[in-house]
Amino acid sequence: MLTAAHGGPALAVTVITALLALRGGLQPFHAIAVTAAVFTGQLTIGWGNDLLDLARDRAVGRADKPLAVGSLPAGWVARALAVAAVSCFVLSALVGWRSALVNIVLATGAGHAYNHGLKATRWSWAPYACGFGTLPSVVTLAGPAPGWAPWWMTGAGAALGVGAHLLNVLPDLADDERTGVRGLPHRIGEHRSRVLAAVLLTAASVLAVAGPAGSPPAWTWMALALVAVLAVLTLCARGRAPFRAAVTIALLDVALLTAG
Repeated sequence: MLTAAHGGPALAVTVITALLALRGGLQPFHAIAVTAAVFTGQLTIGWGNDLLDLARDRAVGRADKPLAVGSLPAGWVARALAVAAVSCFVLSALVGWRSALVNIVLATGAGHAYNHGLKATRWSWAPYACGFGTLPSVVTLAGPAPGWAPWWMTGAGAALGVGAHLLNVLPDLADDERTGVRGLPHRIGEHRSRVLAAVLLTAASVLAVAGPAGSPPAWTWMALALVAVLAVLTLCARGRAPFRAAVTIALLDVALLTAG
């Protein structure tokens, strides 16, 4: 079930939310509720994706998809999706209508918009920019003094999201093309997608370091220097090294974003 829910990305987004909640000074109950609300929302996106892509995944022989190989009944996933959706609504409501609206409509809703068609268009990047860009506000709007996240945090989140989208699609470019899915990465090609991902992830790092008020800690400048080295590696190396370097930049972005 966790594999069908795209457990890795779902847990990654949940961990980011939890770190933002801890850094944001939320009360323990609100921190747990907002993290659980985001997690259940991410589960609906993952399960919805695999249900919608079932025929396509079978057509290209995706052995890593439990639904496609028949090891997981579709009915189980459909029922789990319904339970997760109700849980997401309830948990979101517990932390206030502002945070709930942003989480359900903009963060979780963006993921479903991607699943229901945007991923096959030149606007495939938009749900990632919206979902990741508004994620910090899901947390800040659940705080004791509800308000939108700072502009630099929103910008860093959006850049991180689009960069993650470009990296996530690269391994599946050929399979996607065979089934008519042509998002932004497919239209600009693998090399340009990798270059754009490196630029966006680096931009997210710069925003996370330079955006917060006051003088950045020394370790953030060291992290930024490492990001620069990894960005060059992403652009110049061969084989799997560029992908691994870009993923490392994304992990550093998360650390910088939550620290800020």
